[in-house]
Amino acid sequence: MQENWNVKKLTEYDINLVNLKDKKHEYDFELNNDFFALFEQNLVNGGQLHAHVILDKSSLLLNFEFQIKGDINLTCDRSLEEFDYPVDINQTLLVKFGDQEVELDENVLQITNDTQSINIAQHLFDYIGVSIPMKKLHPRFEVDENSEGDILIYTTGTNTDADESEDDSADPRWNILKDLNKN
Repeated sequence: MQENWNVKKLTEYDINLVNLKDKKHEYDFELNNDFFALFEQNLVNGGQLHAHVILDKSSLLLNFEFQIKGDINLTCDRSLEEFDYPVDINQTLLVKFGDQEVELDENVLQITNDTQSINIAQHLFDYIGVSIPMKKLHPRFEVDENSEGDILIYTTGTNTDADESEDDSADPRWNILKDLNKN
């Protein structure tokens, strides 16, 4: 029963190419927890996003512009707490017509002339997945990670006599440079 539900939900992301005129067409999709449940993954816990897709159809190719905006729910790598992460994605997908269906590049596909429809669910999911940072940190930890110049130096004590004894055992040729500094 679950598999039939997934197939039915996936068809909501089909764009029917039959009878589409050569012009711009606009589509809107709400991507929520049901959308993320369609994919076997542990990258995103859920989310609430809006996807606006503009399809510019011509006789030679299909140009998809994806605008995805909203929040996804992630798990912090440090504390394992869930948090909402804002995303604002703009991507382009070109679809060319050819003899066979093949992915030519990460943003260029080739389909046959008799293709009836294109399902964009996987593309939407992939664009969201690519926007997730490598290190998923709860916002309260971002200050710690982004602060530059905070380098901790551990020392064994404040004994300056030890520093002077190290200078004495240094290469004697450096002493000439020390004398130059005194003048």
